[in-house]
Amino acid sequence: MTEQQNIAVVTGAGSGIGKAITLALAARGDRVVAADLDLEAAKNTAAVDPDHIVAMQVDVADRAAVDALREQVANEVGTPNILVNAAGWDRTDQFLNATTEFAEKVVAINYLGPVHMCSAFLPAMTEAGGGRIVNLASDAGRVGSAGESIYAGAKGGVIALSKSLAREMARHQITVNCVCPGPTDTPLFQAQDEKLKAALTRAIPFRRLAQPEEVAAPVVFFASDAASFITGQVLSVSGGLTMAG
Repeated sequence: MTEQQNIAVVTGAGSGIGKAITLALAARGDRVVAADLDLEAAKNTAAVDPDHIVAMQVDVADRAAVDALREQVANEVGTPNILVNAAGWDRTDQFLNATTEFAEKVVAINYLGPVHMCSAFLPAMTEAGGGRIVNLASDAGRVGSAGESIYAGAKGGVIALSKSLAREMARHQITVNCVCPGPTDTPLFQAQDEKLKAALTRAIPFRRLAQPEEVAAPVVFFASDAASFITGQVLSVSGGLTMAG
């Protein structure tokens, strides 16, 4: 992966953790596709480093849209050797209040999104002879989270997907790893109830939220040559919140 410039695709790149990952990969010299449902947000990310980042639109819950992204990336940028699935969505509420529509949306974005992206981009990566996949799950998927049962289930699925893909992709020299953030200072977190935000922050041993850049750092590590012999691993980035999980 060091002989030529890496090409990375990052979903959810318009804000929060996805944006931080995109900027971090670009800062080390990678060519990065900032993919997001919100094209304007993706363009704002790309504007930070237009020499290395190009914005594209995708709805990861829509397989046809994911296939269209794959073709656009292939035609305009090249074959990616790094895929980071960072797009996610949730709304905190009790399980008994969840509608079928809400549940299907959470699963479509948080679980089927990475499934669609991996399914679309892995064939070219296997043909090219190697690569890195990093999936963003959540500590909710490791230890559970009240008010996020469906989200936690979807993220738990991402963890299992990552481990299973790691076994299948090893023969193709493709590593698959998973990063699980705890509470992080993102627009999605800031949209939560104030009391909930305060309670989560107090529960973290460091008594503060993670910054998106602190979650991006291990993602960049997993996408680097330094992690060439690491696959199927799940790393919590939670300030010690789930150290006993």
